[in-house]
Amino acid sequence: MKFNIKNLCGVVTALTIATTTLVGCGNENISNKVSTDGSTSMEKVIGLLGEYYQELNPNVVFTYNPTGSGAGINSVKTGRADIGLSSRYLSNAEQAEGLKGEILAYDGIAIIVNKNNKINNLSLEEVAEIYTGKITNWKQLGGEDLEIVLIGREAGSGTRDGFESITKTSLNCKYRQELTSTGDVITTVSNNENAIGYASVASVKNTVNIVSIDGVTPSEETIKDGSYKIQRPYLLVTKNAVALSKTAQEFYDFILSKKAHKLILKAGAVPATSK
Repeated sequence: MKFNIKNLCGVVTALTIATTTLVGCGNENISNKVSTDGSTSMEKVIGLLGEYYQELNPNVVFTYNPTGSGAGINSVKTGRADIGLSSRYLSNAEQAEGLKGEILAYDGIAIIVNKNNKINNLSLEEVAEIYTGKITNWKQLGGEDLEIVLIGREAGSGTRDGFESITKTSLNCKYRQELTSTGDVITTVSNNENAIGYASVASVKNTVNIVSIDGVTPSEETIKDGSYKIQRPYLLVTKNAVALSKTAQEFYDFILSKKAHKLILKAGAVPATSK
């Protein structure tokens, strides 16, 4: 399974897949609109699914707004989006507010270092000790005598929530920088030889190195069988008491079907459903 996926044509930072105007109709048919909002880590997955769905349904307007998991969940709650995208589970409070989540896929969270860093394997415990400040120099891990620069995501990020939950470092991480997107984390680590960061496996490019965890490298097989320990869900968020529009429901059903599995795998994630 390859994770260094080339940028998809038509999938950009603010992804909007435009509609094909109906012949003889001067206005957009808003009933054929599907709006998604949320996790930046899900860009490749939702972009591929949306692009393919519109090829099958050229009169559908599909939009994706990469605002982060927390903002995407809130967009569904306030009615600004049909489907929220979250790379973390819903909290009890969010469920109590009438929101529900369906797992679309699973994604590994890769631990990444600069291309010039010789470290290629860490234990889960070492990762936790790095991020809580117990290990502060690469020399302590067999690397160069250089201070470790900790890069992470902003509060509310699904990637951060997943990483901190799994490593048991919540509220204790000593971040040097807290960035607002997966792409920013990857770029920052690629430009700093001392840096370490975490990012969705599906989004990692060859500008950085992925570190194996306890000897296990993230892949389709190791995420599916659970041997790669740092992984989290890709969640579709909707309201319990509010029905989706016909178009949004059809899109929702499609991306949870077996027909979407190849696209999800192509985007670097592991399908969760067997429908």
